[in-house]
Amino acid sequence: MDILGGLVQGFGVALQPAALLHCIIGVVIGTAIGVLPGLGPTATISLLLPITYRLDPVASIIMLSGIYYGAMYGSSITAILVRIPGEAASIVTCIDGYEMARRGRAGPALGISAFGSFIAGIVATAGIALFGPLLSGVAIRFGPAEYTALVVLGLILVTHVSGGSMVRSLVMVGLGLWASTIGLDPIAGSERFTLGTLFLQDGLDIAIMAMGLFGVAEVLGLAERRLRPSELLAQPRRTRDLLPTGADWRASAAPIGRGSLLGFALGLLPGGGALVASFASYVMEKRLSRTPGRFGTGAIEGVAGPESANNAAAQASFVPLLSLGIPSNVVMGVLMGALMIHGIAPGPMLMQQQPALFWGVIVSMLVGNLMLIVLNVPLLPVFVALLRIPQRVLSPLILVFCVVGAYSLNNSTTDVAVMGFFGIVGWGMRKVRLDPAPFLLAFVLGSLFERSFRQSLLIGGGSPMIFLQKPISLALLTAAALLLLLPLLRRLAARPASGKAT
Repeated sequence: MDILGGLVQGFGVALQPAALLHCIIGVVIGTAIGVLPGLGPTATISLLLPITYRLDPVASIIMLSGIYYGAMYGSSITAILVRIPGEAASIVTCIDGYEMARRGRAGPALGISAFGSFIAGIVATAGIALFGPLLSGVAIRFGPAEYTALVVLGLILVTHVSGGSMVRSLVMVGLGLWASTIGLDPIAGSERFTLGTLFLQDGLDIAIMAMGLFGVAEVLGLAERRLRPSELLAQPRRTRDLLPTGADWRASAAPIGRGSLLGFALGLLPGGGALVASFASYVMEKRLSRTPGRFGTGAIEGVAGPESANNAAAQASFVPLLSLGIPSNVVMGVLMGALMIHGIAPGPMLMQQQPALFWGVIVSMLVGNLMLIVLNVPLLPVFVALLRIPQRVLSPLILVFCVVGAYSLNNSTTDVAVMGFFGIVGWGMRKVRLDPAPFLLAFVLGSLFERSFRQSLLIGGGSPMIFLQKPISLALLTAAALLLLLPLLRRLAARPASGKAT
């Protein structure tokens, strides 16, 4: 079947009343769980798996898919409004999105996030339809050595996310990597830094850490400063003033395009696709900007690029699943289980054996992204109105929000206590001018780095030369080295110029 015929069949499937209903249910649930930190799409999809037994296979996969990419948008709402990322992929959005909200521009930040995600969804869906089977072959070439090199490049990119010095960023990256080792050794099974407690054997939870380092720490900071109403700029009340302006669109158009393409490419690879894509886009926009100093102070490009990248990556992760039968992340693994429940084996033959499912799911992504725009853009005044709530009321609400999110993970008060601990840690980091974002991003990448690194050494017989013998690995490590040395090279290049000036 050609692509045009497949898309026609896909529209016929996705626009059926049952499919539309399940798509709406999926994106609404996804947005809701994205807003509520802690639960996440993985747990939600897992809880809903038993329901799919009684549903049509196509409708059930459309609904579960909608939950996944709907959560990507929902998580940006709290990241922008109250600096609490609902998902790890929205950590980068906190940096400039929250600063925009503090400066009276929460509406444009939320609007460009929604429109950027919609455009990225169209780009990713078109990429899946046109190049999916071909590009999925790229992912299969990645072994442990390539994943290790990719994560090393990602860790170097993390140091460029922070607005502070590279030395401070490297310190935070090192602490994040150490925190990722807490728990059981992934190969030997021995305990590491657990202090003899059971709850640390599974390691620290990213959602709890994020809520503590960003949400609770922000509340503590507000309480310390005793923020006055005049310090928060007034938010516009008219709907048209809440939408991005022409200048916003001119500044965001290129970041949205670059973020969509970058996110689609990185989403094909197993691991933290949406997370890596979001901060890689942020670093790229900061490097390309003529005024990089604006980033971290409310640059709309710092919202448009990462939000487009994480949405494109989320949808691109369907390519290895549908085309090769390889789940690229945990959510795709759960979706693979949902397919197998219905006796459907994802892989190279899926397009021929189940064309209605293949093309129906792809087209439903277009429909789902359109629904997200229709549902969320009219709600911008409601979201922005939250910022008009007085601090004495909003701060306790944020704390309750965080406590509910932390407790809902395992119904454990221990998780709430750990969140409080990281809240104090995050508050302390701000006191000594340390950015928690590199710490949290390195923590997320740490487990993937350790597992891939040790697997590579086992394959190479303990020799680190395996990383230089693989062309892809060598290229990625070379790029990481150049990126790490870039600030030093710039300083060396600036010295002769300053010497001549004197």
